Amino acid sequence: MKTLIKNAKIVNEGKTFESDILIENDIISKIESRISDEADQIIDASGKYLLPGVIDDQVHFREPGLTHKGDIETESRSAIAGGTTSFIEQPNTVPNAVTQELLADKYEIASQKSYANYGFMMGGTNDNLEEVLKTNPRNVPGIKLFLGSSTGNMLVDNPETLEKIFSNTKMLIAVHCEDEATIRANTQQYIDQYGEDIPVKFHHLIRSEEACYISSSKAVELAKKTGARLHVFHLSTAKEMELFRNDIPLKDKKITAEVCVHHLTFTNEDYETKGGLIKWNPAVKTQKDKDGLWEALLDDRIDVIATDHAPHTWEEKQNVYTKCPSGAPLVQHSLVVMLENYKNGKISLEKIVEKIAHNPAILFRIEKRGFIKEGYKADLVLVDLNENWTVEKENILYKCGWSPLEGMNFHSKVTHTFVNGNLVYENGKINEEKFGERLLFEVE
Repeated sequence: MKTLIKNAKIVNEGKTFESDILIENDIISKIESRISDEADQIIDASGKYLLPGVIDDQVHFREPGLTHKGDIETESRSAIAGGTTSFIEQPNTVPNAVTQELLADKYEIASQKSYANYGFMMGGTNDNLEEVLKTNPRNVPGIKLFLGSSTGNMLVDNPETLEKIFSNTKMLIAVHCEDEATIRANTQQYIDQYGEDIPVKFHHLIRSEEACYISSSKAVELAKKTGARLHVFHLSTAKEMELFRNDIPLKDKKITAEVCVHHLTFTNEDYETKGGLIKWNPAVKTQKDKDGLWEALLDDRIDVIATDHAPHTWEEKQNVYTKCPSGAPLVQHSLVVMLENYKNGKISLEKIVEKIAHNPAILFRIEKRGFIKEGYKADLVLVDLNENWTVEKENILYKCGWSPLEGMNFHSKVTHTFVNGNLVYENGKINEEKFGERLLFEVE
C-alpha cells in the first residue's frame, strides 16, 4: 500500500518546510520536495501542516475493571481523532497491573481493541519488587510509582522499598508526587470546617504546593543518590521547577519532567465555573504556578506535554468534594489546545512538536516513532490551522460523553491521522479497522 501526501508543510526537528512524503505500507519511505511515484492514494495537503503523531506518555483508559468510565477501544478511538497515535497507559486499573500476568492481560486486550499504538506501565507497590524486576524493558515503557494516594494498593510509602526499586532497575521510573501525610492533614482541616461538602475551590490548598514539593524533591534526591532514571509526571507548581535542569540534552538527562495540558490551561480561578469537572490530582493551582510551568516548558526544564487523560462519568463528577473523583478526559483535545496556544503566540509549532512527539520518543527510547524521518513508522497528523469549531456534546468521542473544554472555541482542527501508514481518521470519519501496535523500546 502506497500513500502520497503532496504539498504539506512538515514540522519536524525544529524546522518547517514544504515537501511531499511517500508512505509505503507502515513506513515513511521518501521525503522530497516533489515526488511523482505511483500511489494507491494521493492526499493534497496544500495549506495544511503535517506533524508527527502525538505520543501521550500518561493516560488512564480504564480497562480492565472500570470500563463504565472508558475502555481501550473508546478512548484510543478518541485519541486518533485528536491526532494522538501512541499512548502509554497507567497501571491503576482494576485489578492493578502489579504482576507480569496482569500486565500481559492488558497488552492482550489492546492487541484486539486499540486504534492507536500502545504501551502499558508496570505498577510498583510496597511489596512487589520481585515482579517489578521481571519487567522486560524491550516492550514495557517503565515502572509507575504512586508516591501520593491512588486507586487500590498502589501507594508506595515505604522508604526502604522505594530505595530498593530505585537502586535495582535500569528502567525508567515514572512517579506521581504528592505527600500523603500533608494531604491527609489538610483534608481533615477542611472536613472539620465544611464536612464532606468542601467547596472545590479549596482543592489546590488541600493538595497544596507544599504536598507536591515535599514529594517531588524527595524523589529527585533519591534518583540522584541511586542513579535511577526518574520521570516526574504532571508537575503543577512553579516551585517544583527548581528541581529540573535544561543545561544538557534530553537524551543525557536522568531526571525528566512532564506537564499536562490542564495545568497549562486552567487556574484555581476556574473552579468557580467548572467546579469538580477540573478536579485533578495534582490540583490545578494558581496563575503564578501556571506561569512558572509555561516558563519551564519553554526553557526546556520541562521535557514533555501529556494529558493524564482520566475519564469519570458525569454522575460521578457531580458528587460532593470528598466523593468526587479526580481526573478528566483530554486525549481528543490536547493537540488543538496546544495549537490554540500557538495561535495566541505563546509557543511555536516546532516547540509543540518537540514536546508532544520528539521528546516522548527520546525520553522513553521508543523505537522508530516520534519523528518524520525516512525509515520511521508513518504515525502522522495533518492539521488545518484556519478552521474554527467548538467542543460540543455531539463531537466529543469519550465514552463518558463530556469534556472540561465543552463550549470552548478552537481555531485549528485535526483533519487526517495516520497510524502505521494507515489513514485512520479523515475529516470527522474514523476508519473502524484497528491498526495499533505494541510500542517497542531501545535497550542500552
